[in-house]
Amino acid sequence: MKQVEICFSPELIHLHELQGKLVVVVDIFRATSTMVAALANGISEIKTCADLEECRAMAANGYLIAGERNGITAEGFQLGNSPLAYLTGKYRGKRLAMTTTNGTLAISKSNGADEILIGAFPNLQATVSYIQSRDIDVLIHCAGWKGKFNLEDSLYAGALVKALESTHESEDDGAIAMKSLYEKEGYDLKGFLSQASHAKRLQNHNIDSDIDFCLTLDLFTLVGKVENGVLIGTTPN
Repeated sequence: MKQVEICFSPELIHLHELQGKLVVVVDIFRATSTMVAALANGISEIKTCADLEECRAMAANGYLIAGERNGITAEGFQLGNSPLAYLTGKYRGKRLAMTTTNGTLAISKSNGADEILIGAFPNLQATVSYIQSRDIDVLIHCAGWKGKFNLEDSLYAGALVKALESTHESEDDGAIAMKSLYEKEGYDLKGFLSQASHAKRLQNHNIDSDIDFCLTLDLFTLVGKVENGVLIGTTPN
């Protein structure tokens, strides 16, 4: 069987081998959830940017620009980091440039992998189906919070490990632990993750509806995949 392992922070990614791996980047609250929502509702591609200035400059190339720092929309940006902004299809056909506190950094630090996907609960099963169609080891790369472990990304990683158990095994202690945690707590994602520090930060900004969306399973059949330096949406065969 193929292997699955978890990296709990971009600060630890240097400890993992990327070559020969399919990396799933996860930032549940909210970057990868927002990216999946955007792609599923008509955004044609997403250019992820590590810093605000790089992202801001993309407006001159015809991109919508979305910038978030510390949970709020960065000054001078059209959009922040809310998945709900894309659900009406208002931006269908547009290209999006996006920078966030944690998620876009994790994507950039995953360069070197054979494939890079973005993971979110709203397209969990689609991601599982795509991975199981490929004969490749998996590394789940959690964005965390400013280099630290966070609960929501790690619990998603446990859900993915659990869902892949028929095709992927793990000798990685982190994957074993998070799978066990998901088996215990996954029946009530919102209740359990209400304890998470970042959930509390978001609640302080009165965006509970974003949290609800980010914890909803299998809304979309689309997979978010990095190709030629940009994120696109694809559907598993």
